[in-house]
Amino acid sequence: MKVLIINGPNLNLLGKREPDKYGNESLEQINAQLQRHAKKNSIELETFQSNHEGEIVDKIQTAKDRGIDAIIINPAAYTHTSVAIRDALLSVNIPSIEVHLSNIYKREEFRHHSMISDIAAGQITGFGSKGYFLALDAVKDLKTKS
Repeated sequence: MKVLIINGPNLNLLGKREPDKYGNESLEQINAQLQRHAKKNSIELETFQSNHEGEIVDKIQTAKDRGIDAIIINPAAYTHTSVAIRDALLSVNIPSIEVHLSNIYKREEFRHHSMISDIAAGQITGFGSKGYFLALDAVKDLKTKS
C-alpha cells in the first residue's frame, strides 16, 4: 500500500509557530516518526508540504499515476477556502482522510467549515501529530474494506 501525506501552508513552521496550538515537534520530526510507523505496517509513505495551492493540486492530480492508494491531507488554511484542492481530490477518486493538529471547531468561526470534510472518508482533528498516525491506521482499515 502506498500513502501520500500532504501538508498545506505554514506547516513547514511546526515547532516554531504557535506551539500552544500546534505542538513543539517540527514537520521533519513528525515525518520521520510517520515513516517508521508506516514501515512497521508495510506502508510505503510519501510526504509533501507546500505553501502553494497549485503545487498541492498538482501533487494530488498525479497521485493515481504514481500508484498512490490513499491520501492523508492537512490542507491547513486551504481547508476553509480551496475549491481547487477539493476538486483535485474528487478528480482522482482516491480515498482521503483530512487531518488537523488543532481542533478547528474550538477555534475561530471561519475555521469551522471545511471544503473537504464531506468528500473525505473521515476527519481527525485536535489530537496534534497523533492525528497523522490515527489516519495511517485508518487507511489500512479503509483498504481492507474496499
